[in-house]
Amino acid sequence: MGANFTLQNRMDQLGLTQEELASRCNTALLEITGRPGNMSVRTVRNLLNGTSRRPIGRTCAALERVFGCSVSDLGCSAPSSMQHPPEDPVRRREFIATTTGTAAAAVPLVKQNRTVGMADVSRAAAGMNGLVEADDRLGGHRSLAAAALKGRAQVLALQERNASERVRRALYALAAEFTTIAAWSCIDLRELDTAQRYLQEAGTFAGLSQDPPAGMRVWVNLAMLAYQRQNWTEQLAAAQAANITTAARRDPFFTSMGRMRLALAYSSLGDARAAHSSLGAAQDALHRAAEDHRPRWTAFYGPAELSHLAAIILNHNGEFSRAEAMSYRALAKIPVAFRRNRALATCQLALAQLRQGEPEQATATAATVFTIMDGASLHGRMRSLIGDFHRELFQLAPSTTYARDWADRMREEWSRA
Repeated sequence: MGANFTLQNRMDQLGLTQEELASRCNTALLEITGRPGNMSVRTVRNLLNGTSRRPIGRTCAALERVFGCSVSDLGCSAPSSMQHPPEDPVRRREFIATTTGTAAAAVPLVKQNRTVGMADVSRAAAGMNGLVEADDRLGGHRSLAAAALKGRAQVLALQERNASERVRRALYALAAEFTTIAAWSCIDLRELDTAQRYLQEAGTFAGLSQDPPAGMRVWVNLAMLAYQRQNWTEQLAAAQAANITTAARRDPFFTSMGRMRLALAYSSLGDARAAHSSLGAAQDALHRAAEDHRPRWTAFYGPAELSHLAAIILNHNGEFSRAEAMSYRALAKIPVAFRRNRALATCQLALAQLRQGEPEQATATAATVFTIMDGASLHGRMRSLIGDFHRELFQLAPSTTYARDWADRMREEWSRA
């Protein structure tokens, strides 16, 4: 008769293996009859390969319970005793009573929560990707953090429904991603205690998901948070943890990301030699990374971001001319839509120029940050960088016209918050 592709597609949508479907059907029979079922993997295999197209009543009842539809919608033919209108609850109870021989069969099917499948995961992931795109454009802000926490609540609510192990892991991975978006927004806003709490929660969800990229993302963000706190030893520890994750071991793309975090940590600790070594390893790994399907949040990292982070390291190391060159290289590659990243790279360029004794040129460069952000409020991390530039400018050229003009412009932009 041929394979039952309809049933296979339904199983794929719910992320069910043959073993899981047999187990779920036996659980359904326990709920219906009060006695555990004895459906085997072989039964499922026969349904899938077409050997069995007209399963017995108990099997039909279990399949309908698991999938929430009639067996005819699963590519099977129901026995004559099941030819009933699906909306007739009285006849449905009569059928179940006859097929199971117990009054426990009268448990209403409507009490069973709808099964969650990979289609639900895909819809939730689309919402998460939209938040990542908003972060790419403007950086972290309170409404973004709130939306991320709302998304987390929604995927955790889905965990309360029936789901396969594969689907549950995918939902926990999404919970980790939503929580990390909220944490990253707080880092951008410099609400660092709140960010720490969210990242601890994200780490729990990532562990439950067994998803390597999700775990990698948490450690990278913990390293970023420690950098903002100026806790250099914790920054190094988080970067080292990122480098031994499964994701970093398996994929040169994530290897590069982890090595870059090590380079930043060593730079913060004043170890220029180790920073250069890790930076070179990050560059080499990224060159080896093949094009592949990766989570949407990884889109920020590539040659442009690597150059931007290299500029930060070189500014730390006192190599200001090289930092300037790396900043220009980053700005040539960062997409225009990534406004936050372009603005941050511009801040690094302005600092590199200022530290080479070019205050007027540096001031003109720094002013373009406001143009890039196009009237949007400056988040806390960017304000901190601009504040560093402002202090250094007035130490170097306090009485110049361009410095006074800069101060007026900065006060105007600060008032937008």
